[in-house]
Amino acid sequence: RISIFGLGYVGAVSAACFSRTGHTVIGLDTNDIKRQCFREGKPPVVEAGLDDFMQQGVRSGRLTATDDVNQAIRDTDISLICVGTPSRDNGSINIDTVCSVIAEIGRALREKQGDHLVIVRSTMIPGSMRKTIIPILERESGRRCGEGLSIAYNPEFLRESTAVADFFAPPKTVVGADDPAAALAVANLYEGIRAPLFTVSFEASEMIKYADNTWHALKVCFGNEIGNICQALNIDSYELMNVFCSDTKLNISPYYLKPGYAFGGSCLPKDARALTYLARQLDVEVPILSNILPSNRNQIERAIAKVVGFGQRDIAVLGFSFKPGTDDLRESPQVELIERLIGKGFNLKLYDPSVNLSKLTGVNRQYIEKAIPHIGSI
Repeated sequence: RISIFGLGYVGAVSAACFSRTGHTVIGLDTNDIKRQCFREGKPPVVEAGLDDFMQQGVRSGRLTATDDVNQAIRDTDISLICVGTPSRDNGSINIDTVCSVIAEIGRALREKQGDHLVIVRSTMIPGSMRKTIIPILERESGRRCGEGLSIAYNPEFLRESTAVADFFAPPKTVVGADDPAAALAVANLYEGIRAPLFTVSFEASEMIKYADNTWHALKVCFGNEIGNICQALNIDSYELMNVFCSDTKLNISPYYLKPGYAFGGSCLPKDARALTYLARQLDVEVPILSNILPSNRNQIERAIAKVVGFGQRDIAVLGFSFKPGTDDLRESPQVELIERLIGKGFNLKLYDPSVNLSKLTGVNRQYIEKAIPHIGSI
């Protein structure tokens, strides 16, 4: 038995789909029209397939709506919070409605006997659950989480216009919880829905939605900037991106998508510079592409700051080619790190099983001798 707070796109779809899978669902919303739509089996939002599910839910008696929070909490075992978290003018998100709903649920729980699980689905920045939501719920309910009261974070991955299909075929199910029993209860809600299940910390579960959505936004902007350059060169951008996307080994894959140190080598920096230079020559603005190298440099600066902040002067550098398994030192970010630390007076010892300084030749040798003229003495 589920109560769902907020009957917008996420809440309405979740309510209809959970009722479809056999759950009894009570929807709550401050908007009278949305509640009336629910009672009549009419979708409050436009979403393919939603009307059929809602009508079936109402006819079966598994789907209804109310504005009585106490009744909803008393008559259900699980509450889902699906209210909006809009942007403020300064870019921060407004979680006031989430906090208000959580407080209402907490007060209603004072009057309820028995266990209750609260699941937040609203998008919130990392730390919101632990620092804000849980303290409000515990204060207003008079209970402690883990003692007859459970809470979890369960981000949604529903796209408008395909939300019903996405509910039953999600890319993944993510549960943030400290309590294994709460995590299991959330997972059981999606029994029968085939998707990878990840149980993580509250903070990681909050962050994944932002990682997903900014990545999707970045993909759109990257495609547009490449397309704009292609257009200026009379290249078929659709043909080009079809070829690009066919590479599922490096391009459309987990490869390179690991947090770590900066990139380097003889290709990536050179080609990023060349493409942004070409864009300038074509009078095409490419703010994403032109900030790749500055972002990469920022990662080097962060590494230097971490070493300096560690407070030790004797440093071992394990590996200084641009990646393992090669002796190519050209534009290696480790080489710049070494050069900068030498300049700051650090004592360095270098080790790289792939690099033999006496055997370096050509531009590779020229690069390291120019970057670190006295490397042979280290």
